[in-house]
Amino acid sequence: MMKGLKKWRLFSLLAALTVFLAGCGQEELSTLLPAGQVGKDQFKLLMLSSGIMLLVILVVVIIYVVAIVRFRRSKLGEDFVPEQVEGSHTLELVWTVIPVLLVLLLAVPTVYYTYKLGDVSAMHEVNEDGQSESLVVDVTAKLYWWEFEYPTLGIVTAQELVVPTGEKVYFNLLAADVKHSFWIPAIGGKLDTNVENVNKFYLTFDKESQDLKDGVFYGKCAELCGPSHALMDFKVKTLAPAEFDKWVTAMQATGEESTDVAAAGQGEVLFQQSCIACHAVSAVGESGAIGPNLASFGDRNRVAGFMDHTQEKVVEWLSDTQKQKPGNLMPSFGEKLSDEELNAIAEYLMGLSVEK
Repeated sequence: MMKGLKKWRLFSLLAALTVFLAGCGQEELSTLLPAGQVGKDQFKLLMLSSGIMLLVILVVVIIYVVAIVRFRRSKLGEDFVPEQVEGSHTLELVWTVIPVLLVLLLAVPTVYYTYKLGDVSAMHEVNEDGQSESLVVDVTAKLYWWEFEYPTLGIVTAQELVVPTGEKVYFNLLAADVKHSFWIPAIGGKLDTNVENVNKFYLTFDKESQDLKDGVFYGKCAELCGPSHALMDFKVKTLAPAEFDKWVTAMQATGEESTDVAAAGQGEVLFQQSCIACHAVSAVGESGAIGPNLASFGDRNRVAGFMDHTQEKVVEWLSDTQKQKPGNLMPSFGEKLSDEELNAIAEYLMGLSVEK
């Protein structure tokens, strides 16, 4: 008796916990709080399929309970035999037609939204000057970071995707090494990035991210890709169109800067000696660099995609990259540079900003 009561207590506790967890969710990360039309469309499909499943479960449970209560042995006796309905055309018709209708109810909107969300024909449209009328971003997934190129704007960034609100943004998805998957839970999507073929789709961003807890939406790699898969995050900063244009202008201006060797500080000199072969500090150019573009490093939300954005964390990352993110391709500098030199590089990187 006591064992049964303990089981019911545990069940009640889990049920109550489920209710409380149902109210949890981070706006910048939750698929249940969509902030874009694609996410809203996918949320509708989620609710429709969940409703159909709940209806089926409810009907089955009701039939099960009725059968147990109405036809229990203590009520009808040991020798009672219920009416046999084997071969009933009516029942066979019911349990054939109803599932077909439920499948159609789910299949029709699913097919509709699949084709709707897969329609990227507008990304190839150009105006009278031959320029693209839509914003296109080439996404390249790498172990374990993300590169974002804006081919029509002539700029490249990494780890932080910046997009305008209120318009469709088209994406070309590609992987540089192994299969990854591009996903912004609060916005929608989740599409594989493959090594050999390019996947295309679009997203819309309805809300500016500045009011969110961390000032960004969170993006994820949704395909197991190696020991640091869980740390392969990127951030999405959504801006009003006018603010986005300012950001683009500032990013393009980084290509006009030239290094004055005489005026360069210790951190910049050390960067030129140790890091420039893999990392660019100008956003102007094309994708394909060995390491992430650092032109707007000081504006980022995280270091290496997951560490707090502080100078101390930059030093930790530079000192031992494999300890922080196992399997990544960046060498560690803890044994090659002194603490003073590492701090100088970190200070220089934190000063790389286009928003200040």
